[in-house]
Amino acid sequence: MAQIRSTTGIGTRVARREDPRFLTGQGRFADDLDLPGTARLFVVRSPHAHARIVRLDVAAACAADGVLAILTGADVSREGLGGLKCQAFPPPAVGARHYRPPQPLLASDTVRHVGDRLAVVIAETLAQAKNAAELVTVDYEPLPSVTLADAIKDDAAKVWNDAESNISFTIERGNRAAVDEQFGKAAHVASLTIAYPRVSANALEPRSAIAYNDPANGRLTLCTSTQNPYLVRETLADILHMPEVALRVIAPDVGGAFGMKSQVYPEEALVVWAAANLKRPVKWTGERAECLACDTHGRHQIARAAMAFDATGRILAFRTAVDVDLGAYLANWAGVPPLNAAVGYPGTYDIPFIHALSRGVFTNTCSTNPYRGSGKPEATYVMERLLDKAAREMQIDPIELRRRNLIRPSAMPYRTPGGNVYDSGDFEKVMDAACALADWESFAARRRESERRGFRRGIGLAMHCQRAGSQSERMEIRVAPDGGILIYPGTLSTGQGHETIFAQMVCEWLGVSIENVRLKQGDTDDALFGRGTFAQRSTSTGGSALKLAADEVVQKGKRLSAWMLEAAEADIEFKDGVFRIKGTDRQVTFREVAKAAYNGMSLPQGFEIGLSGAGTHPGPNTFPNGCMICELEVEPETGSVELLRLSAVDDVGVAINPLTLEGQLHGSIAQGVGEALLEQAIYSSDSAQLITGSFMDYAMPRAVHIPEVSADYSLVPTKTNLLGTKGGSEAGNVGVPAAVINAIVDALAPLGVDDVALPATPERIWNALRERSLAAGGLPSFPEKKGRT
Repeated sequence: MAQIRSTTGIGTRVARREDPRFLTGQGRFADDLDLPGTARLFVVRSPHAHARIVRLDVAAACAADGVLAILTGADVSREGLGGLKCQAFPPPAVGARHYRPPQPLLASDTVRHVGDRLAVVIAETLAQAKNAAELVTVDYEPLPSVTLADAIKDDAAKVWNDAESNISFTIERGNRAAVDEQFGKAAHVASLTIAYPRVSANALEPRSAIAYNDPANGRLTLCTSTQNPYLVRETLADILHMPEVALRVIAPDVGGAFGMKSQVYPEEALVVWAAANLKRPVKWTGERAECLACDTHGRHQIARAAMAFDATGRILAFRTAVDVDLGAYLANWAGVPPLNAAVGYPGTYDIPFIHALSRGVFTNTCSTNPYRGSGKPEATYVMERLLDKAAREMQIDPIELRRRNLIRPSAMPYRTPGGNVYDSGDFEKVMDAACALADWESFAARRRESERRGFRRGIGLAMHCQRAGSQSERMEIRVAPDGGILIYPGTLSTGQGHETIFAQMVCEWLGVSIENVRLKQGDTDDALFGRGTFAQRSTSTGGSALKLAADEVVQKGKRLSAWMLEAAEADIEFKDGVFRIKGTDRQVTFREVAKAAYNGMSLPQGFEIGLSGAGTHPGPNTFPNGCMICELEVEPETGSVELLRLSAVDDVGVAINPLTLEGQLHGSIAQGVGEALLEQAIYSSDSAQLITGSFMDYAMPRAVHIPEVSADYSLVPTKTNLLGTKGGSEAGNVGVPAAVINAIVDALAPLGVDDVALPATPERIWNALRERSLAAGGLPSFPEKKGRT
């Protein structure tokens, strides 16, 4: 048993057990489910960003071949169905103005963004549904539209007529007067205005939902691609006015989510509604154009920030005002990114005074929701860009400036001005390890070599510290008579590898072979409850709840083994899968105890059947942190960027499986590279039309964009959970954008460039170089290039 734990337990590099299934095409996704008689649902969507619906005529469509039903906003109103409510709306201050409208399943009088849902056509086949949708006639009265750049102007058109403005809510943290006082006596102030672009999650698996009725019991079942089936059940039961127990929700294999699938969408309610009315299965699967236009987007903030320093380079205070794009409708968790925009500071730095003002702003665009990091990449970007700018202006080495301001281990637990409490961490050690890994000391020689070949070489650093974990979680273990283990998690894997890491934990704690551990997730009929997966919480909160469940199993096993061995329960110890009387060789195995627990005749009164256990953990916040360093080359003639190397050192507390942890780092790095160099969901400023409506227009990173990644760890376990883990799935997308842009500016600073907007496309870099050269009195000239290394 000790050998089992050493090769498959906590801390070992176990290959993901789920991968053979996926790599051989055996994964089971929502769209794979085809039941006899399944009808197909197609959504009629608005081509306008903002318009009044004058007339909606479905008569011709209803008469088309194969059409079973057409549902509109009028049908929604007639049946008294509810709308989708924002679950995470910030509590308004006393007397503060706020506006919190629900999202309708189907628009009835006004459409508010391109792709807004008008009607659904249900037909025998998808082709018939699409053909009929072409026959739906809609007369529109176009209305003025707004995007984030102009939504907060005094004369801006309103997204919602009955609202006072386009501001849904305001979050304010910190003492404005105290911060102003510190700025008044500052020796230096650095300031920046940053527009962080909107991005799309683009999960490998598009959203899909199929609902069907069980004639045997009258219950409805929904199979859907979601991060949280229990939230889907709760939300749809409320909208459709049905008991939760009348609806079963199943999340089969989910091919990526990143926060986008934490939203409950109208299509999920519509297929259930249609299946209930038609008494037959109804399926909808999103096409890429629909997903780009209507799946919740992420990011998109405009921040105006400043940092005050004393004469020695110590930070006195920081202030920021952030406008966060909410889109046309409030998503489930719309308040989370704006909240993180207000409390996500100071990162790894000791800043005594912070004032943050964050406003959620309606625009005539697709709704935004948490997307991997949820406001933390944006906050980190602001902080790290400001520090680099200040270092350049004050002529202080950027590492030295950071070193002077890092929070020290002796200050732990450290309460930030925003109210977060860091319980552990050694940020300076992390930074020094990253600099050593990146060979920062020898960079000057590498820069000279690049310049000799006609390229500009830069290096950039970004520290990061993210608030992870949120809300409680429940996990359950059921032990079969032969000692096999079934885990029923409240979390839900959407690609993170839960089938592996949770099995490793149980292998460690119960001394069983990993081959005898199975995980059953995603079915609301199986487990009592679960919150799903988000905010880097599955390992820390879910794992801690699983540990408590395992402890309950062991405790029951001790009681039963004591009866089997005719000993006192206090004399029983459990180790390596064996219950033993302390100090003797008398013992019974875990499997023998499990079998005895199902004995129907001989067990004394008071013993439960089986060795099941359940655990609940409150899920307090943890604070994973790290340092990301980027080294790159810029070709001045074209503005093209080649990332040469990324070096990452992270503190994740405890590494349960270093192999899957590296996979999380590499995946998050790819998304960070995309945001830094390529990705942006663009809406026209005058019409709010989506310009990046296909993968021909929306750029994403490819293998050629991802450089060599060097990774290491500097671990300080947390005491806020039972495993010591902090989270490890957001380091790349939080740290990479700032590190990349800092490196680009470092490369181009000698040419007069002090900032480049996200994403740093070749066109933007070329224009920045040209503008600086023209301002200096001429066009740039470049030495002859001699090829890249």
